This record gives sequence, C-alpha cells and structure tokens, in this order.
Amino acid sequence: MLKILNKIRKIGVITEPTPSLATDHELDELGFKVKKQIDRHFAGSFAIRAVDSGSCNACELEIHALNNPLYDIERFGVHFVASPRHADALLVTGGVSKHMATALMRTWEATPAPKWLIAMGDCAIDGGEFGSSYANMGGVSKILQPDISISGCPPTPELVLKAIYQLLQSSN
Repeated sequence: MLKILNKIRKIGVITEPTPSLATDHELDELGFKVKKQIDRHFAGSFAIRAVDSGSCNACELEIHALNNPLYDIERFGVHFVASPRHADALLVTGGVSKHMATALMRTWEATPAPKWLIAMGDCAIDGGEFGSSYANMGGVSKILQPDISISGCPPTPELVLKAIYQLLQSSN
C-alpha cells in the first residue's frame, strides 16, 4: 500500500482539464430562460423520459452529465423520469434497432399528450455510424416524427439544454 501511495505522490494528479464550457454565467442565464418557460407552461417541472433505441451510449453519458454538479439541470426544473406515463417529452438516443422499434412505439403511446419527441445525436437523426441495415432501421424519423433534433456525436449538454429551450419556446 505504501508503494502505491508513494507512486501517487511522486506522479501527482493526471486528469484531463475541464472541457471548455460556456461560462457559469452563460449557463445560468440559459438555464433560467429554460426555467422561465417551464414555469409558464408546466407549473415548475418538465419531465423527460430517455429511451436508448440502439445507441453506443455516448449520448447517455452526456445525459448523465446534464445531471452532474457542473450542469445540474434539475435546478432549472428539468428532470428525467423512469416512466413515460410521467413524461412531457421523450428523448431518443441511437438509431432505432429493429428489436427496439416496437418498444419505442409503445413508450411513445404511453406518454400522455401533449408530448414532444426529441432526437438526440446523429444516430437518432439519421442512423449515424450505424446507418440502416438488417438490424437497424436508421433514425427515429423512420417511425416517429421528432419535434426537434440535436445533432452531434454526441451533442454536448449545452446543446441539449439549448434544444430544450428552443422546444419550450416553440410551444408559445
């Protein structure tokens, strides 16, 4: 154990620097705009059900980042729910695999109206790296029409927050 601790002391901390983000002020400003729209339309809470329809999980990592202390999207009234019955929007990641198509449709049907569909990432938009094949249908638009698409592989948490703001603004 002492050998490991000495090695750590000798080498020091080797971590990646924080990625270049919008300043805290810019992020807070965007977040409070989102909060204002949520308060206007949803009485303080906007619930999203995330569905992985066949992704590589990069988009899911960015969704997790939205909930970390750096972004803390819940402080703006946006939260992720486990059931589509409690959701205001469905956020789809990944190209739609043929095995997930029925589950995605059932999830969409279980989401109460009014509802929105968000395609997150290039794979959800057009199939991305996976394209269309014997096992993959391509983008979510092959079976459902997204209300907004967030391009990127994967899109950053900032882009997701901006897209949520655009979606909420369009509901005026």
